[in-house]
This record gives sequence, C-alpha cells and structure tokens, in this order.
Amino acid sequence: QGYGASAKALRKDYKKMFAAELPGANGHGVTRTRRGKRKAGSYDSMFRKKTRYENDDDEDHNGYDEKTSELPIYTKLFINNKFVESISGRTFETVNPATGEVICDVDWASKADIDVAVRAAKKAFPTWSTTSGPHRRDLLLKLADLMEKHKKRLAEVEALDNGKPYQVALNIDLVLAIKCYRYYAGWADKLMGETMPIEGKYLCYTRREALGICGQITPWNFPILMQAWKWAPALACGCCVIHKPSEKTPLTALMIAALAKEAGFPAGVISVLNGDGPVTGEAITRHNKIDKVAFTGSTGVGRRIMKAAAETNLKRVTLELGGKSPLIVCKDADLDQAVAAGQLGLFLNSGQCCIASSRIYVQDEVYDAYVKKAVAFAKKRRLVDPMDDGHKDILAIQGPQVDKLQFDRVMSYIEQGKREGARLACGGARSGTRGYYVLPTVFADVEDDMKIAKEEIFGPVMVIMRFSTLDEAIKRANNSDYGLGAGIMTRDPAKALATAHRLQAGTVYVNCYNVFDASAPFGGFKQSGQGRELGPYGLDNYSEVKTVIVELGSAKFD
Repeated sequence: QGYGASAKALRKDYKKMFAAELPGANGHGVTRTRRGKRKAGSYDSMFRKKTRYENDDDEDHNGYDEKTSELPIYTKLFINNKFVESISGRTFETVNPATGEVICDVDWASKADIDVAVRAAKKAFPTWSTTSGPHRRDLLLKLADLMEKHKKRLAEVEALDNGKPYQVALNIDLVLAIKCYRYYAGWADKLMGETMPIEGKYLCYTRREALGICGQITPWNFPILMQAWKWAPALACGCCVIHKPSEKTPLTALMIAALAKEAGFPAGVISVLNGDGPVTGEAITRHNKIDKVAFTGSTGVGRRIMKAAAETNLKRVTLELGGKSPLIVCKDADLDQAVAAGQLGLFLNSGQCCIASSRIYVQDEVYDAYVKKAVAFAKKRRLVDPMDDGHKDILAIQGPQVDKLQFDRVMSYIEQGKREGARLACGGARSGTRGYYVLPTVFADVEDDMKIAKEEIFGPVMVIMRFSTLDEAIKRANNSDYGLGAGIMTRDPAKALATAHRLQAGTVYVNCYNVFDASAPFGGFKQSGQGRELGPYGLDNYSEVKTVIVELGSAKFD
C-alpha cells in the first residue's frame, strides 16, 4: 500500500489480493441431515444437484462419484485412509449458525480412537518421512489442484457449517488455503542442511529431518485456511498429522481428508478426528507417542496445552493464541483509508478473527471525523444469508456468529460496554430472531480500563479511543497482555516505520490491515503465542536439525 493511497485503491488492492473474480449467482445449498440420512429442510430449494453423504450407496465410506465430481459431506472419523465410526459410538451435532438448525451428527473421537490413529501414523512415518522431497511436493500440488476443482462445493459447506458468506469462503479462505499448499509444495524439495568448517580434519554438516507425529488442533473461525496452515508445512517436512478440527465446524476438514487420499497421500499419514477439547483435544495433547502439538485458539487453552506437554513427554508446542490488536490513526492519515482499514480489520469474518483491530486509537484532531465515518461505514454493512452467493462486495457483507455460545458472549460484552459508560454509536443489538446475527457495533469514547478495551470480544464490536501524542498511543497500545497484531495509519513513512519498530506485536500493518500471504510469517508476542506459522519459519515447527560429523584425518592416498 502506498502512503496516502485512497480508500478506493485500498479496497481494489484487497480484492486483487483475494483474487475476487466473483462468479454470478448460482443458488448453491445443502440439505439438513442426521447421521447421513437426507431430510427436507429450509435449504432444499437451493440445490442444483442431489447432495450425497459418505454412507449413501457407498459401503466403505471412502470415496465419491468421480463421474459427477460431487464431493459428499462426511461425518465419520478419517483414520488410515478410511472413514470409520468412533469406537464409543458417540456423536455430536454440528449446527447451521444462520438458522440454529442441526446439519448432521458427527462421530466423536475418544482416546481409544486417537490410539488407533497414532498406531497408523507410527506405521506410516518411517517410509513417509524418508520419501523424496519431489514426491511430497507433487502430492501437495495434487491436493491443491483437487481443492481448486471442488472449491465451490467446499465453499458452500464452509458457509453452511461456519456461517461465513459463501463468496467470502470462496474468494478469501479457499484462495489463501490453496496458495498455502502450493507454497509449501515448493519447499518440500528444498529442505537442505548446511556444512560447517569445524576445527580438525572433519566434515561437519546438518540435515533437516521430519519431527514425527504431529497433533494439530484448529479453530472454528477459518476452518479450511487454518487446516492449510497446519497441514502444509508438516506434510512438506515429512511429518504425519493427527488433526482435530473444531467441533463447531468439522465438515470441510473431513472433505479435504478425502481429497488428500485421492491425491495419493499414503494411509496413516493424515488422520482427522472430530471431537471437543476436553475429551479429544486433551487426549491428543497428553498422548506420549505424539511428538508435537500445534494449536490455534484461546490463550487459556494454550496454557493447558503447554502444561499437558510438560507433564507427559515434553512434546514440542507451537501456539497461535488470542489478541487485542491496536490500530493507531494519526492526524496526518488519509482518513478514508484509515476507516476502510479499520472496518476490514475489525469486521472481517463477523469480527471472529484473532488479529482483529479491536482497539482503535485515533488522534484528537481527527477523532470526531473518524467516528462519524466509521459509524456510517458500519451502518452500510449487510447481514446476509451465508448461502446466498449473489453478493459482489465481499468486504461489506457479514454472516452470523458461529453458534449461540459465541453469540451470547458477544452480546454480554456489548452490555458490559453500555454499563461501563462507553458511547454506543451504532448497533449493539441482535438482528432478527433466527440465527446468531449481531448488528455491526461501534463504541466511541472508550477508556483503556473498560472490559471491552482489554478483553478479546471476537465479534463485530468496534472500540474507538482517542489519544493526544503518538508516544502516548504507542505506550497504551503496548500496555496489553497480547501482542498478535498492530497497525499504524499515517502519511509519514519515517513515523510509520519508527512506530512499527516500537509496537510489540508479531505483525504490524502500515496503512493497511488483514493482509495475509503464505510467505509472510504469522505469530504473536507475549501471551499471543509462541513460534511462527507460514513462510520458511513455519518449517522450523515440523523439523529437527541433526548434526553429522565425519572423521577425515585417517584418509590414505596410496
């Protein structure tokens, strides 16, 4: 982004980045089911083709009709390249957040199921970890190609299960996920060591070797994208993956597992185990044969994962946790650009984004003007049916919160903001009576000690505060337990860079926000996590460095 670029240019650049070549309306939808049996529901009228489930005319639950190329919805566990029922027989419901209706029942993995998946991974690892880099590269590229082929189907199921608008899932989440797999495919045949000139007559070199069996626990806000961030570097390095998607949004993870099998990944290399945190997640983090856990989610759960790793086999841990990210708007900023960045930074994905610009500091001289423009933008946002694919402006539409629990949490913070004396400038209420929609909300005149200014809300609630000097704003921005992201809006390049260097955050945006690329490392300072995902740094999470020293002094040249 150029300094002082217009808001129009900012929006144009974001659409270009997300490859938003939007298709016309096509009426995709999916029926409600229970245990794979179709049942008439409110989404029947949106179908163009009959939806298939993995146990419809498919006895082994391991494929789909390649003639029609229709990828079914899967509801079982994926272990050893097969979809199998949980050993306990327990299931849980996954719900459509736009209606509150049950989509289907999904098998619930227990410790016994995880034991089976670990045994399969241990059997697969010796061969998989020594497979050539070019072969792993080709498999990742094939998986990316299959996701590209089925992207509309994946987007509609993501919209159904998560609540994000279909066009957002199609043109943001899937675009970035596919690029991530292709990026790490490019690394699979370039995992090289180094040689070191040590003292004496020795050859010293290093090797990068696969870490082992990796437990991966992903959140519900970006199911397909977070799956890619975890799977792609692990598979590129030759690790085996035991993945637990969020119990709120399990469906697309299982569909991509089916595509991974079709791509040619060997049995045991990938397992997908549905379930909750206390049962399934706990069993993964405490399993003595799992070598590493990667987790994206709340800081509180991150602490428990570190404790479990320490109390068992000291498995490696990487964490991408919560945030309360500040965006500083200076008096010399392009105000329209700053408002556009703030809107995208906060309202993307219904505010359910870990790096959301949830503390906006605006300098006194432009404070009132910024609040006025921010409120006007918020009021223009449209709350939409996630399955309606006719919306062209993907940056101005909003779906529901993911479930009732999250809806209630957001509403409780809104009420807390009112009680504490923040000025409610717009929104602050539920939209409609069906589903979990929250009106885009803006609070102005917020003080730093208010709960809505300190805690992660994870919803469409913008918090705006004023400041006098930039030095003051930086100190207030850094006065947080979190350090995932931050932003600075100014026309002065020197001021922007100096501020970026002082802000205590893993990612700092200058005159933009929410720009993501597979090449750019992502992670947090302080209680926002440890380790980095994406870029070459992401490979460090899934590889061990081995040093080899060879004695050369006894060589004879007879």
